[in-house]
Amino acid sequence: MSETTVNRRVLLAWLGSWGAPMLAQAQAPLLAKNAPAGIDPAPYLVSEKLDGVRALWDGATLRFRSGRAVAAPAWFLAALPQTPLDGELWMGRRRFDELSGAVRRAEPVDAEWRRIHYRVFELPAGEGTFAQRADKLKALASDIVVPVEQQRFTSNAALRAKLKQVVDAGGEGLMLHRADAPLASGRSDLLLKLKPLADAEAVVVGHEAGKGRFKGQLGALELQTPEGVRFKLGTGLSDAQRRDPPPIGATVTYRYRDVTPAGKPRFASFVRVADQF
Repeated sequence: MSETTVNRRVLLAWLGSWGAPMLAQAQAPLLAKNAPAGIDPAPYLVSEKLDGVRALWDGATLRFRSGRAVAAPAWFLAALPQTPLDGELWMGRRRFDELSGAVRRAEPVDAEWRRIHYRVFELPAGEGTFAQRADKLKALASDIVVPVEQQRFTSNAALRAKLKQVVDAGGEGLMLHRADAPLASGRSDLLLKLKPLADAEAVVVGHEAGKGRFKGQLGALELQTPEGVRFKLGTGLSDAQRRDPPPIGATVTYRYRDVTPAGKPRFASFVRVADQF
């Protein structure tokens, strides 16, 4: 499945909740590419890369990237503004598994949702540059809606120092969004992610049986990237994931050091099932 097809499906799923008056302004989610190591951060606004679940609010319904509605408590939804928002549901650093379990329940548990905030970073129906839209988000802050802090850095050294600070504190990395960017959708150079190791997403297209101590379990996932490159991934999987592996068709996130001339990732390691739900 091509990335264009995936983006189109996400856009169609998302547009279904907007209503005719908003169709002309609606945008599919913007997705990040990996930042080059020596990037000049001056043209960007920089924020922490949150270990959360992407959520899109259209003024009436909160949805995952897949377009499926999030079963959030009524009080949580009532606290959101009528303004469409793009952001992440977040519990804190290193709490993705706990968060994922909470937001995927068909019946929300209030005690779990009291620990969740909606960290927002985009106005999907807004106007102007990203810097202008990010500034407008500040007026929407509440106990539940928390605009993501954006910072400027003038040198790569300062950016790297910030990356180290975030990672040492348990964060994933940084996001760099062109300050002058208009609204955009799909995977774009306008939005970059900077992490100690690069990461990417791929679709599960097969399961390879395990051998030796993994006999009777999963040995490796066969994955296909949006560019059509296929490779096997057996590192980073837990025993539970080997017994009950991500199904064919699922999108997973993996980390890697670099790529071969054929486009296959080197030293790839499984991270988790992607947060599309």
